[in-house]
Amino acid sequence: MNTLAPSLSNLGMSFVRRLQPISRRTLLRGAGASLALPWLEAMQPLSAAPASPPPCLGFVYLPNGVVMDRWKPKGEGSAFELRGTLEPLRPFRDSLQVLSGLEHRKADPNGDGGGDHARANATFLTGCQAKKTAGNDIEVGISVDQLAAARIKGSSRLDSLELGCDLSRKAGRCDSGYSCAYQFNFSWRTPSLPLPPEVDPRVVFEKLFGGGVLGESREARQQRLIYHKSILDFVAEDAKKLQTKLGSEDRGKLDEYLTGVRELERKIENAERFSQTLPEAEAPTGIPDSFQAHVRMMYDLMALAFQTGSTRIATFLVAHDGSNRSFAEAGVPDGHHYLSHHGNDAAKIEKLRKIDQFYAEQFAYFLSKLQSVKEGPGTLLDRSMIVFGGGHSDGNSHSHEDLPVILAGRGGGLAAGRHVNHRGKPMTNLYVSLLDRFGVKVDRVGDSTGPLADV
Repeated sequence: MNTLAPSLSNLGMSFVRRLQPISRRTLLRGAGASLALPWLEAMQPLSAAPASPPPCLGFVYLPNGVVMDRWKPKGEGSAFELRGTLEPLRPFRDSLQVLSGLEHRKADPNGDGGGDHARANATFLTGCQAKKTAGNDIEVGISVDQLAAARIKGSSRLDSLELGCDLSRKAGRCDSGYSCAYQFNFSWRTPSLPLPPEVDPRVVFEKLFGGGVLGESREARQQRLIYHKSILDFVAEDAKKLQTKLGSEDRGKLDEYLTGVRELERKIENAERFSQTLPEAEAPTGIPDSFQAHVRMMYDLMALAFQTGSTRIATFLVAHDGSNRSFAEAGVPDGHHYLSHHGNDAAKIEKLRKIDQFYAEQFAYFLSKLQSVKEGPGTLLDRSMIVFGGGHSDGNSHSHEDLPVILAGRGGGLAAGRHVNHRGKPMTNLYVSLLDRFGVKVDRVGDSTGPLADV
């Protein structure tokens, strides 16, 4: 991409920027394709005080509970030590909070009997009790991400982005009489309308950067992709023109960004080329055989969406609660849900610990992507608010109290670098506080009792 960058003096660049600051909504365009831009210094308004891009809000789901005594840090406050399962997050210690003691009581039976996995998923972002039904009369609540999306509607290309690694199910009976819609969806626009997570990295890529036609056949898409090769081929001329308006630091940042986009394209292309799908199957084309590769692609896309301002709100259902996926990459051939009912068997618990650490390693990969994006004196991680957690603490007992929750980033002035025990507060109190820092004022989210004071 360096061939796109002409040689300009810093003095000349300063003059250009003073006359023509670049809009945050500038897109690189060409032949029906468009590519959003990352935050650049040249987007600063012509005021004395430098502007900062607004905060980003993300939610990532961790299924089936964790081995809590391997999860919890040693010590509280700023004098805490990450260990065991959370060891992979040590490089980001000063940019995260481990939050203990938060609860989701609306995921308890409350007279509805079995179905803890469906309730754990349905309650996690809504804080509401899911109506027990396997029919079309589903009802739970509006999720926190959609409360935020409704207030900032139209301010970015996508109001919100919903990602997943399990194909969504909108109907059918799944967990003890609960509709599959509760268990296989994460985000709820209305109490009866879930937003299915997109699992195909290619579809997400084209949704973000505009060159695709959603709903086209697999054969038509493959032919188009063979012809197009790369979105960068179509926006190269526009990129050259933009480079003439940028200083050396911004040119380097744009070069790095375009390189990252191309690397992600190659990952998706390789997944499409080598995926083991049956000829007659209509499975999404960009899903790799490796679960780790799939998870990381979705994290890459989430980071790019935030970096470019394509959206400020994203959810990622890495796996649905009750998932019985095995983890060959972590040396665990057994199903996750099967192991979560460990009955205090030491061998099963050790396998669960490996799965927990696998998920922590993938989240650490995501944080490294956010931290690598420089924005003025800070990074993309510095303006992010990312909740990583699940609706179960101990999967063996289906407990919904003292949940495993990490809050990463410093967006909105979060006080990172701490382990805080909130001792029985509703998880939704955290959401009220995050929405406030995001610039959205609400009286309550689900069963919240007020904002979480210490966050």
